[in-house]
Amino acid sequence: MARKNWIILAVAAVLAAAGGGAWYLSHAGDDIVAPAAAATKAGAAVTAHDMTLGNPKAKVVMIEYAAPICPHCAHFNATVIPLLKQNYINTGKMLYVFRVFPLHPADGVAEKLARCMGRDKYFPFMDQLFANQKDWDPEYGVQDIRGAMLAQAARQGMSEAQFTACINDSKPDAAINKVAQEAVDRYHLDHTPTVILNGAVQKDATWEALKPAIDKALAN
Repeated sequence: MARKNWIILAVAAVLAAAGGGAWYLSHAGDDIVAPAAAATKAGAAVTAHDMTLGNPKAKVVMIEYAAPICPHCAHFNATVIPLLKQNYINTGKMLYVFRVFPLHPADGVAEKLARCMGRDKYFPFMDQLFANQKDWDPEYGVQDIRGAMLAQAARQGMSEAQFTACINDSKPDAAINKVAQEAVDRYHLDHTPTVILNGAVQKDATWEALKPAIDKALAN
């Protein structure tokens, strides 16, 4: 999905217009890694703020920039990510890093909600959002975004009071903005999903293109 007018980040605007505030996200059954310090090996800088899966000492580091509202990201999550997990992430050959690149204020809301849920639910909630975009995504014509996202959060056990407190907290907004701005400054990122493999932007994010690129990186 090509970015529209990319937002540095009026997160609250989407829920203010719909009667609400801001949010964060999570892959069930996966090992979530929180690197203690920045790692610059393999051309990739990974920080403790990043949400990651796999081996922090792996030779290959793959960063995915995605937007929760992006249907291409949902397709990537449903088709490519399971193959990456099976072949590289769960086998310790890859460190996978997921970063949100907001195309719409709802993306910032989703990121805040997922992080409010904690690292153990971050990826499961993000998977849920991708799989159920038609139920909450404004691009599918959803009008009551707050109500739709509240329903998604409730499926992960979040109460309405917790939801409201999370989306009304403006402190995480700067971190969301920083991640997005760094993506533009470092990688000239202008669409999602964008995959960075050992520091290099991959023009083709299909499995057919990524697999040989990953295997080559592992062999080097």
